[in-house]
Amino acid sequence: MEPIHVIGGGLAGTEAAWQIAQAGVPVVLHEMRPVKQSPAHHSEHLAELVCSNSFGAQASDRASGLLHGELRRLGSIIIAQADRHQVPAGGALAVDRGVFSQSLTEALAQHPWVELRRDEVTAIPPEGIVVLTTGPLTSEALATDLQRFTGQAYMSFFDAASPIVVGESINREVAFLASRYDRGEAAYLNCPMNREQYLQFWQALCAAEQAELKEFERETAKFFEACLPIEEMARRGEDTMRYGPLKPVGLFDARLGDFKDPANKSKKPYAVVQLRQEDKAGQLWNLVGFQTNLRWGEQARVFRLIPGLEQAEFVRMGVMHRNTFINSPELLGPTLQFHQRPTLLAAGQLVGTEGYTAATAGGWLAGTNAARLAQGLDPVTLPVNTMMGALFDFISGAEPKHFQPMPPNFGILPALPQRIRDKRERYGQYRDRAFTDLTDWCHRTLPGFTPENLNQTSA
Repeated sequence: MEPIHVIGGGLAGTEAAWQIAQAGVPVVLHEMRPVKQSPAHHSEHLAELVCSNSFGAQASDRASGLLHGELRRLGSIIIAQADRHQVPAGGALAVDRGVFSQSLTEALAQHPWVELRRDEVTAIPPEGIVVLTTGPLTSEALATDLQRFTGQAYMSFFDAASPIVVGESINREVAFLASRYDRGEAAYLNCPMNREQYLQFWQALCAAEQAELKEFERETAKFFEACLPIEEMARRGEDTMRYGPLKPVGLFDARLGDFKDPANKSKKPYAVVQLRQEDKAGQLWNLVGFQTNLRWGEQARVFRLIPGLEQAEFVRMGVMHRNTFINSPELLGPTLQFHQRPTLLAAGQLVGTEGYTAATAGGWLAGTNAARLAQGLDPVTLPVNTMMGALFDFISGAEPKHFQPMPPNFGILPALPQRIRDKRERYGQYRDRAFTDLTDWCHRTLPGFTPENLNQTSA
């Protein structure tokens, strides 16, 4: 049997290679470090944690904790080693990152079905089964070849993403549904501001604390005027935002009457923040034009000054950092296979998922499906009621024009049969449904599955 090639030894690549090897299929895991270093890594170990040592909240009624639980039930080596090398961190799953990465490197290097190659892959292998897991710092040569393969003139090399909020947390008594100049279907929620509200927001935005960009990110960011942070736009003048993303013209609030009518002139908003629907069900909404480099706590504080967003529940904060990701809704299916070449799969931040646990989940699915292809089996799609299934359904089915990376969150899960206002109870029911559906799916789909697998926590 020809080996499967996994390119990239981060969390997704390590998980993918392990799942392939555990299925009894030979795998070559390519990692360019230490032959070629990246600007963010500091060691040559696999699955090095660059930004933080935390995998997020452990409680299973949190999005990250639910994803941990699903991966434990599916035999993830990443989560097993995270459990093994956990350090105290309140309610989070945090690890001793050096020991964690070293133990994973040793586990993969010692596996009889794994060959670990320290080399830079500069082009997609033209034949065989291949899994791309090169992450946000994909090398220039491979990124160029991936652009050639996809035929896309655009891949994001600098991720400037706006915050996303849960639709249920938006005050619909304030926000109104309308599209500018009534063009097409009303697809935007609009949060109107009077002059006093706008000036309060503008002043808070100008004074808010920013996060530091790394040196290699600053070099990339300075060329992207189109990705200007909203706080930088605010600092250019009191009215700059009002002539940009917050312009109040061309909008009609049916509750107040036509603003063009002289009798309604006083009702016309001084500025308007628009939110665009992010998912098919309308459960998630994106703040249009609000790419930002503010610290996350500052984002929540300042953006809740926007009328209608006082109680906003953020599922993703705005980010600006060096990132390479493909337009997955145009290119991938929920099995993480490329439409134009089903023997080529991808996972991790490269496909537009955010966070350590989401990268691990993608590695599990891409590795599992790569092994199944090698064995002559059909690839699998995870149940959409699970966090893993919902995440990959989202990145493969979102609107391509506005696609941005997405972390795991309850907003992407299908709605429950009945609306539950209490957030903790609602999330608990999402969790219970996810675990039930995952168990049923495992019994139906995975060969050799036994109930004991549900409690697997070690590699």
